[in-house]
Amino acid sequence: MSDCIELRGLRVLAICGVLAQEKEQHQPFEVDLDVHAKLLKASTSDDLVDTIDYGGLTGLVAGIAHGESFDLLERFAGRIAEAVLAISGVDAVTVVVRKLRPPVPEDLATSGVQIHRTA
Repeated sequence: MSDCIELRGLRVLAICGVLAQEKEQHQPFEVDLDVHAKLLKASTSDDLVDTIDYGGLTGLVAGIAHGESFDLLERFAGRIAEAVLAISGVDAVTVVVRKLRPPVPEDLATSGVQIHRTA
């Protein structure tokens, strides 16, 4: 079992959806990450080089959100997972992506997906 870096509530703007208006305008999304890695060395060294920099993780997610577009939340989350797993030292990742303004007539606060991938 590895240790886990948790990031909660990262707000980004992205193009994601199958409706015409969702493909034309950026919408707000919220992303949570659980990044599994061995953190024993960082827990004793207190050195940033011995861990996964969460500033880099947030920048990675923001870059994907701003630079790519998706039809499905599943693909959006999958793309984030692929990028995080490419980071040296990452064993697994759980990604949650929530659409903060889902285009349905009912009073729905968010729609979202959660995926878990391993290296």
